[in-house]
Amino acid sequence: MSQMNHVQKVRMLYKACLKLHRGLPLEIKAIGDSYVKDEFRRHKKADTQQTQIFMEAWATYAIDLTKQMGIKGPHTAKKLGKPIAPTELDNFTNEQIAQLYELHQEATKPVDLEKDPHLAPK
Repeated sequence: MSQMNHVQKVRMLYKACLKLHRGLPLEIKAIGDSYVKDEFRRHKKADTQQTQIFMEAWATYAIDLTKQMGIKGPHTAKKLGKPIAPTELDNFTNEQIAQLYELHQEATKPVDLEKDPHLAPK
């Protein structure tokens, strides 16, 4: 992997995150895919220090999600996600806090089964 250039590493991590999302419930997959695409797009022109932090955070996300999903997918795995410690929130920028709030709103809004019947429980 050390032979890969930066662009190849970013592309590989991006694709790995989207591939992991295939095993998520549809409503979570849609939110996750959108978030990954947006975050990677936002950081295209980040400086070296920001890029290193960004890549480490997304690599940790991919590793954590892999562990949470288990071998046979989320139905046999641990609970998805993990709480954010209040001390971690102190390191977030105002923009990140706003993004987290938007993500929370999206994840907790009621599902309209008439618009999305494939989201109905089976």
